[in-house]
Amino acid sequence: MLKIFETKKIKELDQYTIDHEPIDSIDLVERAARAFTQEYSRHFTKQNQVIIFSGLGNNGADALAIARLLSEEGYRIEVYLFNPVQHLSPDCELNKQRLLSERKVRLIEVIEDFAPPILTARDVVIDGLFGSGLNRPLSGGYMAVIDYINQSEATVVSIDIPSGLFGEDNRLNDDRSIIRADRTYTFEFPKLAFVLPENAPFTGKWKVLPIGIHPAVVESTETPYLMVTDEDMAGMIRPRDTFAHKGVFGHALLIAGSKGKMGAAVLAAKACLRSGAGQLTVHLPLRGETTLQTAIPEAMLSLDDHADFVSTLPDMTHYKAIGVGPGLGVQTSSIAMMEQLLKSVDKPLVLDADALNILALHKEWIEWLPPQTLLTPHPKEFDRLFGACASGYERLHKAGEMAVKHKLCILLKGAYSATCTPDGSIYINTTGNPGMATAGSGDVLTGILLGLLAQGYLPEIAAVTGAWLHGLAGDLAAADASEETMIAGDIIRMLGKAFKLQKEENAL
Repeated sequence: MLKIFETKKIKELDQYTIDHEPIDSIDLVERAARAFTQEYSRHFTKQNQVIIFSGLGNNGADALAIARLLSEEGYRIEVYLFNPVQHLSPDCELNKQRLLSERKVRLIEVIEDFAPPILTARDVVIDGLFGSGLNRPLSGGYMAVIDYINQSEATVVSIDIPSGLFGEDNRLNDDRSIIRADRTYTFEFPKLAFVLPENAPFTGKWKVLPIGIHPAVVESTETPYLMVTDEDMAGMIRPRDTFAHKGVFGHALLIAGSKGKMGAAVLAAKACLRSGAGQLTVHLPLRGETTLQTAIPEAMLSLDDHADFVSTLPDMTHYKAIGVGPGLGVQTSSIAMMEQLLKSVDKPLVLDADALNILALHKEWIEWLPPQTLLTPHPKEFDRLFGACASGYERLHKAGEMAVKHKLCILLKGAYSATCTPDGSIYINTTGNPGMATAGSGDVLTGILLGLLAQGYLPEIAAVTGAWLHGLAGDLAAADASEETMIAGDIIRMLGKAFKLQKEENAL
């Protein structure tokens, strides 16, 4: 897992590396600058004029080193070094002197008045004004500089973090004082702010560049935030025994569907079976019999007494895992069914969609949920369950708290879905794309999770693995056609390839 540290911790990791590698701090700056320069040169030609805006601290030290290295590569460079207090950090001062000694780069040191350069669509601005140590919004002259850059047509590339953005919680920040980067090249670890929806306009596309932080301190330093990588998923899919039979892979029960929403049950059922469940029974309204039998003959049916919605529970004795919610509706009888279920269930359980909406109407029922019950809310469903949140940061923080408090697994859905577990860990998923923002995508995820639970995967493993496979199948579907044309069925269609890719990765 790739750890995500709070910005105050990253400074400690840097210092440990300096002390124990050992290495001088200026050499760590040089590593970062070389990593940035290498990545920059992969994407931008020497035809672009490069204007670097440098601050007076360590982010400025990176910027000045990058100016020197890009100049050596043949780029046309102009640097504005903002030094209103006429005092630079030691590394920034040293890199200033190195830059001046080579006399290849035009360096303008801004102490009082700033005469801004003319920025065009052909220019690239490299933002090195401020790093991740900020804890209050920028104002005054710095805000004016940032506004000038943001208003220009130039492409903006930020060093480590867009200037003005806080590394974690930006609720008290001022959007006007934050660089809106097209790309951000960050060092060694992503910042938590990068995976939160409210910060996407500032970070643009971002990439982590390794700079050799000491592995011992990375390993020993704890953080609740973990980003899932390809390598982590390589061993997650269990191999199948040659003599296995369908009973080995579990019998799942899906409670879903209502008048006009039988398609949700179909999508979840298909995804469940495509995810490896040995058997699946779908409990649904009488009206759904023909639809389900035709669309997915591999599933067995348990028909409710009511024609249009689910009002009763089947005998749950023989099922390995239970999924509830897709297309269920919130009728009075369905609410009564949910109450009965939660009072009696002792199986691994995944709740989604209307099951969550019913739970939000009766929050006291949360206490009845079996330990490690898997909830899969999107942001609005989460807010209905646990209270309105003003930002993605607040919602993620609260999801972590609720998972620990109620001993739940909460899979908070979004561009970077987060699985919050009872032990306080938060696993950030990195697969998926905007094409998955389509009706039924969540029903597919519910089916995948149910299929994994039925096979005996622990809930938190099922959540992390299921989110990854769901996103990967979505990525494969987008690559096969386009994000714009994707529908939920395309995700199911690509599930086989997603499983295959993970198994091949495990074989390497």
